Amino acid sequence: MAIRFDANKQLFHLQTAATSYAFELVEGKYPSHVYWGRRIRGNQLHTLVERAERASFSPHPVPERGNISFDTMPHEYPGYGNSDFRTPAFEAQYDNGTTVTDLRYESHEIIQGKPALPGLPAVYAESDDEAETLRVKLRDSLSGLAVTLTYTVMESLNVITRSASFSNEGSGTVLLRRALSMSIDMPGDRFDLLHLSGAWSRERDVYRSPLRPGMQSIESRRGSSSHMQNPFVALLEHGATEDAGDVYGASFVYSGSFLAGVEVDQFRTSRLFMGINPFDFGWQLEAGETFQTPETVLVYSPDGLGGMSRIYHELYRTRLCRGAYRDAVRPVLVNNWEATYFDFDADKLEAIAAVGSELGMELFVLDDGWFGKRNSDTNSLGDWFVNKEKLPGGLQDVAGRINKLGMQFGLWFEPEMVSPDSELYRAHPDWCLHVPGRYRTEGRQQLILDVSRPDVQQYLIETISGVLSSAPITYVKWDMNRNMTEIGSALLPPERQRETAHRYMLGLYSVLEQITSRFPNVLFESCSGGGGRFDPGMLYYMPQTWTSDNTDAISRLRIQYGTSIVYPASAMGAHISEVPNHQVGRLTSLQTRGHVAMSGNFGYELDLTEFTDEDKAIVRDQIAEYKTIRPLVQFGDFYRLRSPFEGNVTSWMFVSKDRTESMVVYVQVLNEPNEPLGRLKLKGLDPSRNYRLAGTDRIYGGDELMYAGIAAPRFHGDFGSALIRFIAE
Repeated sequence: MAIRFDANKQLFHLQTAATSYAFELVEGKYPSHVYWGRRIRGNQLHTLVERAERASFSPHPVPERGNISFDTMPHEYPGYGNSDFRTPAFEAQYDNGTTVTDLRYESHEIIQGKPALPGLPAVYAESDDEAETLRVKLRDSLSGLAVTLTYTVMESLNVITRSASFSNEGSGTVLLRRALSMSIDMPGDRFDLLHLSGAWSRERDVYRSPLRPGMQSIESRRGSSSHMQNPFVALLEHGATEDAGDVYGASFVYSGSFLAGVEVDQFRTSRLFMGINPFDFGWQLEAGETFQTPETVLVYSPDGLGGMSRIYHELYRTRLCRGAYRDAVRPVLVNNWEATYFDFDADKLEAIAAVGSELGMELFVLDDGWFGKRNSDTNSLGDWFVNKEKLPGGLQDVAGRINKLGMQFGLWFEPEMVSPDSELYRAHPDWCLHVPGRYRTEGRQQLILDVSRPDVQQYLIETISGVLSSAPITYVKWDMNRNMTEIGSALLPPERQRETAHRYMLGLYSVLEQITSRFPNVLFESCSGGGGRFDPGMLYYMPQTWTSDNTDAISRLRIQYGTSIVYPASAMGAHISEVPNHQVGRLTSLQTRGHVAMSGNFGYELDLTEFTDEDKAIVRDQIAEYKTIRPLVQFGDFYRLRSPFEGNVTSWMFVSKDRTESMVVYVQVLNEPNEPLGRLKLKGLDPSRNYRLAGTDRIYGGDELMYAGIAAPRFHGDFGSALIRFIAE
């Protein structure tokens, strides 16, 4: 059994193949965290937490037990107001205006499988024997508020998930002011906090810093997970490296505003927490109503940051992503955006596709500008009908031309937005997020549809479905190009206005569930100005995300490296674009652009009709090579070798599951005179096997490649790169 309850010791012990997680019921009432780390048998787990009486400033809820204080107890789901002064996991306000809750254990159940979370994306089990779930019900007898803590153990994947649900079993109204998904009190403070932060076109830089007393947190208040912060944090023991040391990861399966962080208290205990951002949040529970929090995915690894990453990669690729493309290789595409922007017609699109077909590309994607009167980014969002001035034959004509070239046809949408200059907005000005009497702030000349509204949801479902049914469309890029302001809904009463942002996410998830279910053979890719919503919530509906609007190969080294901390290569869209690069103006070779882009879902964003014969020869070879390594990149194990955040060289590699094939990408940013001769040690190979360097007759031992390494490539000029493959003999 993955979950055991020892009634004598009042102890819950959750075990994966390599992890143990335990908590006990203090006095039979209060869930108290005991252990999270390397798997142990746990004969004396109940003795791990030492209870000692502290100063009177840490009060005692059990008067006769001076060594029990909520202010020092390691909690599983702490509240505030009855003697724990640290950051609470939840806060509820009652009809009398008070916010004190006394949750006590009432019951628990252990079931096979992993139940779905109603209305929310979550990791799933394909069969009941893949998972075991614990539900612990806590109840406040005075108010009738009940909280159920849900833990699922996915034993073979080394994953534990957590969430909480709130049920109003009383007669009054309960206002949830804070409802996080998890909280864990870790012993000590000898950890580093790692998180992924950035900006538009500079997403997911890696930041690591030692914990200090007090609060350290990341958050988004933007209505999306955002370019600025990713809904993920990790605690690393001091000295932990890429390949060794204890690492504790927490990843939030949600696409809206979030909060994650650590508070180090006066006794140097570290409280790790994660959930919906309580800033500007509220949720009213009438008698009999329930509120479900999103899911947090917890991963422990004794094998450093790389070990943690590979657990997340395997989980998210196989038990978060869904649909026909979960286990299928993704097509090599060409997108017309940087080639034409808004200036195109059917002939121009066909000409680009014709070259793409000749070079081996498999999918042509028509980006922005095909609908309404869309000749710039100032109008027509929401008017999802074909611009007949540009495309008089409609999408059927364009798709037909592309299909005749032997390519699939894909389309760009931005469904959650509306332009003030659009037929939709003129017909339904109240359909956007807004506050009565307040200015409607525009971003990129657009407003945000109020997707919390059922009528807006239905409009999106029917309109998008109509377009997808009108032509043989096999790919959709789903974009979202601004964050929320004036967050209010015309359909919600005053006391529920603070529910709007979360209701928006629930509405969006409902729309995505219905559209992706109606069109199961369409490959959906999410986008939010690139990587502004690169999160597990979106991956549940769309198995890949446009990693960044910045397509410069050198910038992408940091972006893709940082993204790989949590997300698999199969989730990353990575394309070759024009030079000078449209975002940073840098000149890099087709080879280097190719090596970086071939480390994800490969494609092109440039005008293929301007290729020289030399360019075509290079691209034809790139595509042919990518098709041979595509299963390795999209389904293999990923290892980081050199970090772009620590030097002039970036390197990573992919290894097949059976360790018979590997591919190394090595990029040097700037050339240096008389630079030292270096060696590159590989990872993940079988030390007992021999490997041939592809294209040569040289044979290396796996042990030699990993422990002694290979000579680091050398280049003439800046921005040099190499792609090196080894095949088991």
